[in-house]
Amino acid sequence: MKRIEIKQLLTQSVEHLIDTTINVKGWVRTKRGNKNVAFIALNDGSTINNIQVVVDLANFDEDLLRRITTGACISVDGKLVNSQGAGQSVEIQAQEIILYGEADPNTYPLQKKGHSMEFLREIGHLRLRTNTFGAICRIRHNMAYAIHTFFHERGFFYFHTPLITASDCEGAGEMFQVTTLNLDNPPRKEDGSVDYDQDFFGKMTALTVSGQLEGELGATALGKIYTFGPTFRAENSNTPRHLAEFWMVEPEMAFYQLDDLTALEEEFIKYCVRWALDHCADDLEFLNKMIDKDLIERLKSVVDTDFVRLPYTEGIRILEEAVKNGRKFEFPVYWGVDLASEHERYLVEEHFKKPVIMIDYPKEIKAFYMKQNDDGKTVQGTDVLFPQIGEIIGGSVREENYDKLMASITERNIPMKDMWWYLDTRRYGTCPHAGFGLGFERLMLFVTGMANIRDVIPFPRTPKTAEF
Repeated sequence: MKRIEIKQLLTQSVEHLIDTTINVKGWVRTKRGNKNVAFIALNDGSTINNIQVVVDLANFDEDLLRRITTGACISVDGKLVNSQGAGQSVEIQAQEIILYGEADPNTYPLQKKGHSMEFLREIGHLRLRTNTFGAICRIRHNMAYAIHTFFHERGFFYFHTPLITASDCEGAGEMFQVTTLNLDNPPRKEDGSVDYDQDFFGKMTALTVSGQLEGELGATALGKIYTFGPTFRAENSNTPRHLAEFWMVEPEMAFYQLDDLTALEEEFIKYCVRWALDHCADDLEFLNKMIDKDLIERLKSVVDTDFVRLPYTEGIRILEEAVKNGRKFEFPVYWGVDLASEHERYLVEEHFKKPVIMIDYPKEIKAFYMKQNDDGKTVQGTDVLFPQIGEIIGGSVREENYDKLMASITERNIPMKDMWWYLDTRRYGTCPHAGFGLGFERLMLFVTGMANIRDVIPFPRTPKTAEF
């Protein structure tokens, strides 16, 4: 008999299946009952909701039923009927049950009680079976699908940039090295330094921190591209906002000016949030109830409001005014400072009470590739600042002038010996272009209401943690 997913039974019209025998498979969430009947809540991962299986104890082996406990995996053939109880529209009257896999109640860690997020991180191989992480994984899938759909509908090309690279896009140097050399006894040059000529790629290589620079090559050939893949930062940051391995979305567009860029950023983020509201209603309602009671209201407010465009200088003036009026910040506020999350959230949550796109940052605190403004002090960088999160998108118009780009590189002492290919885009047919990067897990934090970035990715990679 062909299996039917539980989501189909609960969300689609199933009148034609009432009083027919069907098959469902899944994992037992709970089992309760009395001397005559047992009620099994079964979930197969297709939806946050369970289907109730009603078991007439007289028709089943007592030993089989005893072994069906929370976490066990079963197959059920039974008659689909309209439910007599509250909470579900249909239920299944069991006719045959096959026990695929037991879950010893003495050792299975996911019993019917609340578990802390810290505990669940320790059992990352099992936490995906909880309601919370099932909801997060389904939303994560929908957000990835929304991203591809958004860009495809707007004529962008999905562009695959390398995961192994010799370039450090951000110039920060916090990269994971990739090598096949014998680390116990690496080959050395006469001066004692490691001889990377003998390494697999013939040079020092690392995992990418961003696909942006290669993405710019794509944009100068295809017009509009986007990347969506894993990136890696060897930052020793044990915070609720940092991961060593995370996913980035990075569109790059030829012929875009600053206004075009900020308009795309706003349209993109609204599209993703609206997609979640439209396609993940059950999971969002669960998270709204269990994790963050303001979640759905906050998501709707983002979709329904125009984002503020705020020059950095004006933002600093607002923050300095707040300090003058008694507002205390942990970190100081002055023109030229790289804003902390507390500053960003003040502007978004308290001052404007809506998302903010901050523009025109001091050039000293932004990356070498950002286009310089005529004032000689600021660059056309953009950060989209969100409630709860702070920065969710970072982008800029890219500097297309070869001489200005080289001056910025020289000023910052960035080693560019392997970057001739990037500079060639400014030597041959240079064009105005722009792009941004969205940390996918930052988007997931906002859409799910979760407090820790380690809880919106199935297997978080953080300092001293690479389990599962």
